Amino acid sequence: MNQKLTVKDVMSKPVSIAKSALIPEALSKMLDEGIDPIVVTNDHVVVGTASRRTIAEKMGSKKTGNIPASQIRVASVTKDDFTSVYQDQDAELLVPLLQRYKIVVVWDEEHRLIGQVTKGDLLKYIRPEGTLDAFIEIAPRIDANDRVVQIHRRISNNEATRFVVMDGNVPVGMITETDVAKVLVKMKSEIDKHFDNALRNVTAGDIMSSPLITTQVTTPVSKVVDLMLAKNISTIPVADGKKVLGIITRKSLVNGL
Repeated sequence: MNQKLTVKDVMSKPVSIAKSALIPEALSKMLDEGIDPIVVTNDHVVVGTASRRTIAEKMGSKKTGNIPASQIRVASVTKDDFTSVYQDQDAELLVPLLQRYKIVVVWDEEHRLIGQVTKGDLLKYIRPEGTLDAFIEIAPRIDANDRVVQIHRRISNNEATRFVVMDGNVPVGMITETDVAKVLVKMKSEIDKHFDNALRNVTAGDIMSSPLITTQVTTPVSKVVDLMLAKNISTIPVADGKKVLGIITRKSLVNGL
């Protein structure tokens, strides 16, 4: 990495939300801005981050009962899961930090929030070397008829956050925590006392991203990164011919630096 590259060169404009804001607003802002997680503040002071995963976990939790999403605040899904640097520090510091955290908060000399660095921000400036197969993660296969409640449970139990959806032996789609968060917030906003019953009828096939768009295992890593950044996506399934081998994520790429 160029020794002259600083955090200021790599960082992007911070995107934040108040902890008193409501869950639907937070998810909408994350989707509109293409970010995950989002920085959470209280009186302009950073208190943590909220992610699509924590929103999905909260919305599907029995503890929320029949409380509509429009009455649940961001504070309830905020985690102290971030670290920070100053804008003039060497950008090399970002590599190990982003291998551990989803986001790095950037301060100025007076400890004010002026930026943030995500894995996507870092990958614009530094790319891992090697062939694509070195960065493949295994994604669990699920059936298109599997229930979203089952998928939510697997996410909450830290089993996985991304799933390849199969119709028999044919991969037909992809589900991430984003898809689960979106459907849960939507249903929590529209359905009250019958939420649990309605959710039991939602299947993977109802919420998956389809058709499944893959990249071949022979594709250069730099082209995969370019595609992720251009489409603002964090996951791409990798195939050898028609067989899906696994997935490439921004996390696996940064971990390979």
